[in-house]
Amino acid sequence: MNGDQIANLAYLGLLGGAIAFYYFASNRQGLGKTLQQLMLWALIFIGVIAAYGMWGDIRSTVIPQQSLSMSDNQLQVPRSADGHYYLTLDVNETPVRFMVDTGASMVVLTKNDAAKAGLDVGNLAFWGTAMTANGPVEIAPVVLDRLGPFSDRDVRASVNGGEMEQSLLGMSYLGLFDSVQIRNDRLILSR
Repeated sequence: MNGDQIANLAYLGLLGGAIAFYYFASNRQGLGKTLQQLMLWALIFIGVIAAYGMWGDIRSTVIPQQSLSMSDNQLQVPRSADGHYYLTLDVNETPVRFMVDTGASMVVLTKNDAAKAGLDVGNLAFWGTAMTANGPVEIAPVVLDRLGPFSDRDVRASVNGGEMEQSLLGMSYLGLFDSVQIRNDRLILSR
């Protein structure tokens, strides 16, 4: 905790203490009933804090998960709650979760995902540069042996030399499809 947070906590503690003192002083005759009500409100307050803190877990349990629909020559991906489209594709027979990014010129793997897919990240040459929303970042060009449900071979990609939360599915893969459409909150990739 920093100094401002400690000061805010102390202020709230003093304010709560003053309100509690006034309440107890004005309701001396019904002290048992007052304590009962106070405990009820404390439980309600704790319940609200717990629900707020666990909302992400509750939401992921209650809201149905995305379901990928695939036919012989088409992938349909529903829009995620955050507005993006996510696909889990096999990279060299290892599942990797991608965020679809039509603004990325190629498939971009995080270092962690690249290592899981069998690439020797320690021996990659990070000599390229890519411009991102956060500025320039070093990249190492790679070629993926196999990618996706159609087992596309020799797909150009790169490994991001910086920190990146999610691997990106860019145009070096999306360009292999005849059609990339968005209809009714679904991304439709057709061959």
